[in-house]
Amino acid sequence: MTKEEFTLKILLILKNEYPNSACALIYNSPIQLMIAARLSAQCTDIRVNAVTPALFQRFKTIYDFAECLPDELEEYIFPCGLYKTKAKDIIDMCQMVIKDFDGMVPDSIKELITLPGVGRKTANLILGEIYGKPAVIVDTHFIRITKRLGFHNIKDPLKIEITMKDLLPEKDSTGFCHMVVMHGKAICTAIDPKCSKCPLKEFCKYYKETEKSKLSERNTI
Repeated sequence: MTKEEFTLKILLILKNEYPNSACALIYNSPIQLMIAARLSAQCTDIRVNAVTPALFQRFKTIYDFAECLPDELEEYIFPCGLYKTKAKDIIDMCQMVIKDFDGMVPDSIKELITLPGVGRKTANLILGEIYGKPAVIVDTHFIRITKRLGFHNIKDPLKIEITMKDLLPEKDSTGFCHMVVMHGKAICTAIDPKCSKCPLKEFCKYYKETEKSKLSERNTI
């Protein structure tokens, strides 16, 4: 089986398992998604989604964020952790989008990563979700699961992004990332993954190696 065929098999299984996959962050505009993504650093999506309704009710536009006082913004985002750094990044990114991009969130990786607090993961999320461009969103779930499946043995997120972008059909790349995150939360957890319930186990390198190790241990007893 070629890597491309393997990728399509995994994609088909995930589509069947998670037919309603979507971005876990709740947003109504490009700037809201970018802000929510910044808040999600070292914080759960659930907590971010609990914070953003009041936040976006108070600060309705990019100009509201750009002109707000850090102390007030910090009060709203405090539950997300690292609130001082995140508040500064949010204000600075909004000011820069207004100044350098006429208030419109840019649609290229090169431009997006110039914004404070925006790395490749957030930039790809914006490209895929907002602009419908091919994008590979590499987070901890994505790194863990694609490695376990045997797609790579890489630690560098950029190299993983490039590797997976070459394998995934362009129209499915963003959706694949969302499905992988859902799978990582439901089944393929970092600690004690539920391998026996996993629909991907037939193709999973980690599962096969784990089962082989268990068999070897039983045979030595």
